[in-house]
Formats: sequence, structure tokens, C-alpha cells
Amino acid sequence: MAAFSRDKIIVEGMTFFGYHGTLEAENDLGQPFVVSVTMNADLRPAGESDDLTKSVDYSKVHDAAKRIVEGERVALIETVAERIASAVLEDHPSVEAVTVRVKKPHVRLGGTVLEGSAVEILRER
Repeated sequence: MAAFSRDKIIVEGMTFFGYHGTLEAENDLGQPFVVSVTMNADLRPAGESDDLTKSVDYSKVHDAAKRIVEGERVALIETVAERIASAVLEDHPSVEAVTVRVKKPHVRLGGTVLEGSAVEILRER
């Protein structure tokens, strides 16, 4: 059983353009990446006080994901997800655990166009 709070903040469907992948075309042409971040944290203090400083500022999570996806090129979306998770945990001490999902929409695989491919990772403090 998880040792972190059951409360969650979910920032989903953030779409950014990046140049990540193992194929030459992915690196030359780029593609959209859809990022969702779920953060486990005790939200009671924020809920009781109506004070953003006792919660997680969604705009900072968005900015970190954008900076990473639109930044340095890497081969694997696993690396993108890992960097986003690390940034969230580093920037937000109240976050006990973070789940990051990075999706490449409309991926071609063996002549078929898939809805997408994705990785999802969970990292805890």
C-alpha cells in the first residue's frame, strides 16, 4: 500500500512540441507530446485556508513540463518523464509522489497509425 497522501492534484493534457525520439524523422520534424502530471499531497491545509502557498501552483508544473519537452532533445520519452518527475519533486516540497504520463499521439508502427504511445512513471520521495 502506498505511503503517500490519497489527495491528488491533476494537471492533464498539456501539449507541447518537441524533438524527441529514436527515429531521424522525429528529430528532424518534431512532434507534439501530451503530458499529464498527477501529484499526491496533503491538500487539507490548502482547502481549509484557501491559500495557494499551501498547495501546488499548477502554472509552475506547466512551466517545468514545457521547459523539459521543448528543451534538450533526448531519444526516449522515458527520459522526458523522468526529468519532469524530478523537477516536480524538487520544486514542490509538499508533493509526496508524482505520476507523469508522456504520450506521443498518432504514432506510426508497422504501417499502422496508433492513437498514440505513452509511458507513465511514478516517483516518490
